[in-house]
Amino acid sequence: MYYLKKVLYLFVLFGYSLSNAGSYEDFFQALEHDNVRVVQGLLERGFDPNSVNPDGQYALILAIRQPALAVAKALIANPATLVEVRTNKDESPLMLAAIKGHLELCRQLIDRDADVNKTGWTPLHYAATGGNAKVVRLLLEHFAYVDAESPNGSTPLMMAALYGTADAVRVLLDAGADPGIKNALGLTALDFAQKGQRDESVALLLKAVKGIKSDGSW
Repeated sequence: MYYLKKVLYLFVLFGYSLSNAGSYEDFFQALEHDNVRVVQGLLERGFDPNSVNPDGQYALILAIRQPALAVAKALIANPATLVEVRTNKDESPLMLAAIKGHLELCRQLIDRDADVNKTGWTPLHYAATGGNAKVVRLLLEHFAYVDAESPNGSTPLMMAALYGTADAVRVLLDAGADPGIKNALGLTALDFAQKGQRDESVALLLKAVKGIKSDGSW
């Protein structure tokens, strides 16, 4: 009888493991194809939304990168989903959504208390790099520090000037971004814009710098 119970226990355990393995594969396959119906069904049956793929990447990170926007929205809406997970480069879901310009995902993440002012590179740096002025404005409305400095001293304004758009530069300047700040290499946002040959951003930054000098505060 003892051995029979042991065999039955192992059989049940083996069946449970196979079931979980199937769910795991189904989940990440559905994520890849943005099949929110399958993902939602698995979540409702108790599948862990914070699962990682074989490469150690969190499901939410993968969904934003894919992009699998319907799945990402479903994951963020799930109360069990951790929104402050990180990539191996210390990137948060809010940072990845910001650089891609996914405004609604950014709203959702902020509503879930995603950290707008994380240390190091911030969501505002990433939003400025992506150049989406609406995302930049959203972060500023939620108290993102406009002159946040990255580990090398670069500010969101510098990133917008080189990689983003003139609209993003304008929003940052209107919010009080300081064009006079220099990074670790001694470069200002104007230097960044000139390096990237961003003529419209150069004009905006020149005007901002002249305004500071005419006020006598520089």
